[in-house]
Amino acid sequence: MSDSNRKLLDAVGHLHALDRRPDLVLLTGDLADEGLAEEYAIALELLGQLRIPYYVIPGNHDDREQLRAVFSDHRYLPRKGPLHYCIDAHAVRIVALDTSIPGKHHGAVDSSGLRWLVDTLQADLETPTLLLMHHPPFLSGISYLDGCRYLEDETLSAVIRSSSNIEAVLCGHVHRSMVRRWAGTVVIACPSTTTEIALRLGDQSEPASYLGPPACMLHLWNPRHGLVSHTSYIGQYPGPYPFF
Repeated sequence: MSDSNRKLLDAVGHLHALDRRPDLVLLTGDLADEGLAEEYAIALELLGQLRIPYYVIPGNHDDREQLRAVFSDHRYLPRKGPLHYCIDAHAVRIVALDTSIPGKHHGAVDSSGLRWLVDTLQADLETPTLLLMHHPPFLSGISYLDGCRYLEDETLSAVIRSSSNIEAVLCGHVHRSMVRRWAGTVVIACPSTTTEIALRLGDQSEPASYLGPPACMLHLWNPRHGLVSHTSYIGQYPGPYPFF
């Protein structure tokens, strides 16, 4: 079994050691395994070692109310209801959509959440924007994952298409790096700092995961050139070797 807490600390150390430290860290869900208060207390303690501001959203393994209670110092999180929020304090706008459903593994947003998203996006159609959501809104080709994706993608797609300033949609959930053009923008799924879902594309494939190379995504914003995203592997590997 993998020591996920140790892996999280490794990820924190990795970010601190980068030659250009990130301005902020985005955690796209599944901060806990069973949604227990003690799990969030551990996560809060470990993330407290980050010397970089960070934002969280819930995933299918999270308990929204427990997360809200333990992370009560995170004032951007709403005091009640789904954990949708918007951050306007950075070069790009951060819009977070809570796609978790209590007791379910697939993702969805109710009509009031969609109205909130429409209003939030329409309030600023100029500033480059990143949309955070836990569940990817498309088929991955991994059959045992696709039943628990964001299911009502057509309605959400129409909302996203109405805002041409969305640079990317950033997701978690699949524990793999995936990229897809969708709704007039690009969706990027982040790999895992612990286990990765097996890449099994057969229709009857058995669910499985492995201890693969842990990684995170680094998103670099440039006002002239826009957004570029890199997969950054965590750990020590052979090199560096001569470039020429």
